[in-house]
Amino acid sequence: MAIDGMNHFTVLTHDLDATRNFYIGVLGLKEGYRPPLGFPGAWLYCGEQAVLHVIAGRPMPKEAAGVIDHMAFSGSNLSATTTRLKEKGIPYELRKQADSGTWQLFCYDPSGARVELDFKPTETA
Repeated sequence: MAIDGMNHFTVLTHDLDATRNFYIGVLGLKEGYRPPLGFPGAWLYCGEQAVLHVIAGRPMPKEAAGVIDHMAFSGSNLSATTTRLKEKGIPYELRKQADSGTWQLFCYDPSGARVELDFKPTETA
C-alpha cells in the first residue's frame, strides 16, 4: 500500500458560523460541495480539494481526542495574514525555521484546534 497524498482533516465545532468565518474569512479557504450527510457541517476547499471537513451539532469531547497536535497549510502573503489575524483579535505565534528559513505561524481556530501556516522564507514578517 502506498499513500498518494493527504485527503482532509476533520474538526468538531460548537459554533459552525465562527469556524466558517475563521477558515474562510481569515485563512482564505472556500466552502464547497458537501454531500447531504444528515448533520450540520461544512467542507472547506483549497483549490479543487476539500482539505477540511467541519462537523457541528455533536457534543464536543470533554478532553482532546487523539494524538494529533495540529494541522498545517501552506500559505502566501504573510504580512496580509498577520494583519488580518490582528484585526480579528486572533493571537498567533510566528517563528522562522533555522535551517530552511520557512516562516511558521501558529494560531487556534474557534474550537481550539491548533493551525500552522507555512510561508516561504522570502516572505517578510
